[in-house]
Amino acid sequence: MNRMDLIQKLADLDRRGVYVLAKRDIEKLFPAEGEKAMEQSLKRMVGDRILTRAARGLYVNPAASSKNRWIAEEVAKALRPGCLSYVSLESILSEYGVISQIPMNRLTVMTTGARGLVETPYGTIEFTHTKRGVAEIVKRTLAAKGRPLRIATKQAAVRDLLRVGRNVNMMDPEALKDGVQGEGA
Repeated sequence: MNRMDLIQKLADLDRRGVYVLAKRDIEKLFPAEGEKAMEQSLKRMVGDRILTRAARGLYVNPAASSKNRWIAEEVAKALRPGCLSYVSLESILSEYGVISQIPMNRLTVMTTGARGLVETPYGTIEFTHTKRGVAEIVKRTLAAKGRPLRIATKQAAVRDLLRVGRNVNMMDPEALKDGVQGEGA
């Protein structure tokens, strides 16, 4: 792959709002590139800062104008393709004001995929597996405009926290009262 071809293809994808790419996506852009040549090209493009390596086999276009504040969520979504993932636990409870601590550089995600901890340039993404079915997850989550991942309702996030055995002592009981009664369980 040559530098100018990649820059042009990244610009085309950026116009469509795509700035996170799996290695397999880049391989599709350059089908004539052999496996070893692709590896070398990717290393070179990361070294030249045309791409940022977000995680194993996952790259971000750092020049993309379509990038927004949800880069870590885009990366999380790309790390678990074909799985339903949503922001929950401490990350969303902090946003709701239920816990006073703000998870710095950590995104907590429930997923139907594999559990794991992934260090990225955009923070650590912590995946916690859930056995809940898709219909139940959709009922307990919200699609927030502009966000790549669904978000747990306040009640669902609290239940997730209890279910996975996390520290519940940091929750503010007063903040829990607001909006919890009317939400679906």
